[in-house]
This record gives sequence, structure tokens and C-alpha cells, in this order.
Amino acid sequence: MDWTAPASVQPVWLRSRIGFMRILLPLVALVLPLAGAAAQNAPPPLLAGIEQQLEQGPEGTRYGLLVATLDGAPVLAIAPDERFIPASNTKIFTTATAYADLPALDRAAQGTGVRIDQGDVILEGRGDARLSSAPDCTVDCLATLADAIAARTRRVRDVVGDDSWYPDERWGPGMSWNNIQSRYGTGISALTLDDNHLTATIAPGTIGAPPTVQAPGYYTIDNRIVTVPGKGEAIVADRAPNGRLVRLTGTIGVDASPETLHFSVDDPAHYAAWRLRDLLVARGVTVTGDIRTRHRPLSPADNPAIRGGAPAARPPAASLLAQLPALPLADDMRIINKQSQNLHADLMLRRVARAQGSGSIADGQAALDQLMDQAGVNKASYSFADGSGMSSYNRVSPRAAVTLLAWIARQPWGAAWRDTLPIAGQDGTLRNRFKGTVLEGKLFAKTGSLNASRALSGYFITRSGRTLVFSALANDMPDGTDAQASAAVDRALVALADAM
Repeated sequence: MDWTAPASVQPVWLRSRIGFMRILLPLVALVLPLAGAAAQNAPPPLLAGIEQQLEQGPEGTRYGLLVATLDGAPVLAIAPDERFIPASNTKIFTTATAYADLPALDRAAQGTGVRIDQGDVILEGRGDARLSSAPDCTVDCLATLADAIAARTRRVRDVVGDDSWYPDERWGPGMSWNNIQSRYGTGISALTLDDNHLTATIAPGTIGAPPTVQAPGYYTIDNRIVTVPGKGEAIVADRAPNGRLVRLTGTIGVDASPETLHFSVDDPAHYAAWRLRDLLVARGVTVTGDIRTRHRPLSPADNPAIRGGAPAARPPAASLLAQLPALPLADDMRIINKQSQNLHADLMLRRVARAQGSGSIADGQAALDQLMDQAGVNKASYSFADGSGMSSYNRVSPRAAVTLLAWIARQPWGAAWRDTLPIAGQDGTLRNRFKGTVLEGKLFAKTGSLNASRALSGYFITRSGRTLVFSALANDMPDGTDAQASAAVDRALVALADAM
């Protein structure tokens, strides 16, 4: 795709709010024709058509839309400077901050390691997002570390999960408590295993009896589900934060297929140590002690605003018996943006923070602010409390996103970063959107979804072949109408691409 910024600057159509004000600002001195006669002759009707598409969305929804050329010249604007909850569009800002310094981050990246200290096994996490204990694991495997211990000794005392590489901030401010139970809100830790979540399989029993539950033993399962006639299921899983009792209630049909449930892990370091103990026992190593954790409490020194911006003191790295190699971070960028992987995004922010500070959220925010200043993004146009977008405190304006995206397009790494974004109708979180439209395979964008919030920002290629940058944000839609709001935005973007 052509990243070259066009020499022309296109007209601006600005409307402050849907149903409230329409202002046409033809900047005559700057106007050069758009490609295609239809586009040249259709500015006011095109604006009206875009508004009409959005007005067909849920009543009461607040929209923001900015479309611009690759050099940042605005084409179409609707409330471009209002601030919206961006949901996972936050990941655009996080991954851009990391990608801008990717070679340095890769050089500093370290994999998970293990050592033996006075008879205790210490499992040390250093920010790796992809450590796995799956039976079919071939790369970045906890089993490799278990093998190293078993080759050294046949008897150990405690197994300790150490995540002190980063301060103990398992959730960003503004994380909704009910999301903590789900795999989308699992705890953030320098010691991460299996994406910090567990799965359970529920298979129906006989009518009137509870179903069978297959799950790892880390959580205690209180199974109160009842098998009923039919094929449907209505299951609720409930777990208190920091609790290890999961209560299952509801029904499952006797003819239903097995249901898979996902449970988050609140203390990933503890879970990783628990899992390592099982692997050691399976290798004939006797574990005589307990499962323990070693966390680093958050302190004033972890905040650059308090310590004056100087790098924070870091805990010394102890010598390791064995250490896994660090995987390329560019691969993880694809996981973050294509799959919208929350845990990996928050860990990426902490990797950035560790490179210049203590690994705290505040250090990550400071690094992000530095890059936004370099990109020309107004500080008043955004604020973030996490790296993934799960926080309801986050705010972004369409102009902030478009300014950053246009700046990315001009960077040497811009094309590689864009390749991490989902492609409309083809992969990632956009695989089922824009199919059969002019934008199928021609829109590259990050999605976003949170309570009463939908977002889509990135790049698209118009029918005439022009590449444009855009940000479309929707907030405050009534309950149950989020999909309608997304559909309205999709129709508006298709109409715009088709006309240009």
C-alpha cells in the first residue's frame, strides 16, 4: 500500500454535533480536486449522507469522526475535538510508543528464568507475555525450566513466584470490578503464564443432575448447575476478587454441546509457581514446602512526577539457573492489535516503562507522553490509565488518534506497524466486518469495545485509490445497541470510501 503523503490538501467539512450544527468551511486557497468527478461535485451531499448514516444508529449515541489525508490535512470532521472513551483504541497509543523504540526494547527484553536459593525454587518473571504450560508447548515453555531444575536436584523446599521486575499494579485505575472475573481483565504481572487465565469444560449430565466439570485444581468449583431438557444453556460463573472459589449456577440442556468457561487469575505469580510445582512433581522432584510469592509494592519512587523524571532504582537481577530466550516483540504487537489482547498490551506498556524507569504504569504514561509530544498530539486531547483500554478513565479525541496515525505513516517503521492492524473482512477483530463492500481488504484499523463505547481508527483506501487516515468513536449508546452503533459507523465509512 502507498504510504506516500499526497501533495494536495483536501477540503474540510466540519460539523460539530449530529442534529445540532452544520458548518461548511471550503478553504478555497488550499483546495485541489479530489480524484474522480463524483467526489469533486459531492461535498455537501456527502457530508449529509455521512450524517444520515450515523443518525440511523442508536438514539442518544454520541459520535466523533475525523478523516484526513496521510499528511494530516482534514477531509471530514464531526466533533473531532470532543473526548471519548476509546476502549481498545488505547492499544494504538501503547503499541506506537513501543514500536518507536522497538530495537532498544528487543535488546533489553528478557525471558522468564529460574534459580535455586537455599533450597527454594525461585521462578522469576521479567515481563514475558507468552510463557506457556500447555502440553503441546514448543516455544517459551515452563516445562523447559522445570527440566532444568529436575536435572539439578531431586528435592526442593518452597516454590516462589517472583514478579518484582515490575511494581505490583495488577489492574489499571478505572478497571471495572466485574471485568476482573473475566479473561479480559486478568491480573497484570511480570510473571505471566498461559495468558493468566484458566478454562473449564461443562458437559451436561442426566436431567435433574449437575453437569460434569473439568477444570484445573487451582480454583475450587462449587457446581450448582442443573441439567435440563433441551439444547440451551444459561450459566453464571461468579468469583470474588482475589478469591479462589468459583460458584457456577444456572442450567445446561441435556442435548447441549460442552460449554467452555474462562476464569481470570488475580495473582499470576502465585498461579505460575503453583503450576511449576506440578511440573516438578511430575518429573520426580519432591516439593516439601509451600507455594509463595514475591511482589514489589508500588512506591513513590515508581512515579516520575515525584522523583523528578529520573530513572527509578531497579531491583538487582540475580543469577539464574536457566532462562528462556526473549521472543521478538514485533510478533507480540500483532497479537495485541490483531486479537486486541489486553494482557499483552498492558505488559507492553510496562516493558516501555521498565526501559526508562521502574516498570510502573506512571513510567509508561511518561514515555507515551514523550512520544505524543514528538508526534504533535495535544496533551489535552487524550488521557490514559492503562495500556489496553479496559479502563473507563481513558479518553481520546478523534483528532488525537488521527494526528498520531498520520505521524506513524511518516515513520520508517510505520508500514510494519500498520501490518499489525486487523484487515477488514480478512483477519483479527475485523474479519467479519466490511465483507462484500468497497472496504473489504482495504481498511486497516484497530477496533475498540467497552460498555457503551465503540471505536475504530486506522487507514482505508478509497475507490479511487487514495489512502486516508481516520478515527471513528461512538459513546453513550443505550444498553444492547452497541452493535448498531458499530454498523452505523461502518456504513458511513463505506459511503465515504465509495464516493472518493
